Amino acid sequence: MRSVQEHLAACLSAVGPVPPLDVLLPDAVGCVLAEDVVATSDLPVADLAATDGYAVRAAEVAVATEREPVKLRVLDELKAGTVDPIRLVAGTAVRIASGAPLPGAADAVVPIEQTDFGHAEVAVRAAVGSGENVRRQAEDLRAGEIVLPAGERVGARQVALLAAAGRGRVGVHPRPRVVIVSVGDELVEPGRPASPGQVYDANGHALATAVQDAGGATFRVAAVPDGRRELSETLEDQLVRADLIVTTGGLSYGANDTVKEVLAPLGTVRFDAVAIWPGRQLGVGHIGDGTPIFSLPGDPVAAQVAYEAFVRPALLSMAGYNNLYRDTVKAAVSRGWTSPPGRREFVRVHLAGSPGEGYRADPVGAPGKLLLSALARSNALAVVPEDVTDVGQGHQLHCLLLDE
Repeated sequence: MRSVQEHLAACLSAVGPVPPLDVLLPDAVGCVLAEDVVATSDLPVADLAATDGYAVRAAEVAVATEREPVKLRVLDELKAGTVDPIRLVAGTAVRIASGAPLPGAADAVVPIEQTDFGHAEVAVRAAVGSGENVRRQAEDLRAGEIVLPAGERVGARQVALLAAAGRGRVGVHPRPRVVIVSVGDELVEPGRPASPGQVYDANGHALATAVQDAGGATFRVAAVPDGRRELSETLEDQLVRADLIVTTGGLSYGANDTVKEVLAPLGTVRFDAVAIWPGRQLGVGHIGDGTPIFSLPGDPVAAQVAYEAFVRPALLSMAGYNNLYRDTVKAAVSRGWTSPPGRREFVRVHLAGSPGEGYRADPVGAPGKLLLSALARSNALAVVPEDVTDVGQGHQLHCLLLDE
């Protein structure tokens, strides 16, 4: 029997980062940078006013107060984007808008509310220090500095920085394209009537959502019957748009469970009994011209656990992430149970607590039962090591945080 760690290593080795693409900034959102982005100029490019007011020489208003304001002659008015070689001389100021370059010899800005709003002459009613209300040249970025490193995910904050640095395009690892194929004669699409013996395809929808949450682009195929021809044709058709294919179901030893037979002539896929609960039979390999494929169990609870343990880390690796794993905390379980020997068990729990007071993990539903309702109410998976069979109340277990 293959260990969980061995199967995870096989899944990670089966994939690689999606080749980088140079894309427009809006298309980079949600992707991981494939390059260090370097500033080509300072940010700001010059000393700028940080507020609306009057650009002054700080020494000239050092004694200004509400009762005894300092009066300065106003030379001009500068708006944001204005480039003007004007320079202050003794006893003068320039009215300035936030974001406008400071005139020569100015080293501070008096906020407009601390003046009488004068046009030809202004009464300054508060002192300011040198550099006050000024955005200094290069205080944000200096030319040649790394703006964002490779491996950083691009979101709204990163877009703001890249745009401010003048980058309209960046090199990223694009979202991995993941095709989800549910296999089974018994499967029917939710929303349609189900006959006796049929079940709704929970896996296709759940895994498509999970892949999207992890940053992948999902293509969910309608449930495929167990027939060898239908399954083979479906998989071959999907190769053109897949960076990764994930199948669920069809891995048992019944006559109608055909995934292993269908995949054999399409590529090289290894199937193993893996020491995990819930779940057991899992496959990993390549088909077509080298497209990686993961085969998961058909039970929805086992499929989602297998996704968390094996697929999600591989997907994040494909997308260029450095951190591939869920955050974990150690928690004391509120009640005990018996764990299957020799298998790493992932138990649905509801986690509560804090770093200061510690964490408590309440099992949701019977750990040995495959309950989707319990999985939906849980926010973490408690991990029981292979050599632990009796989990007692208060036992400390590492828990994978599902809600981040």
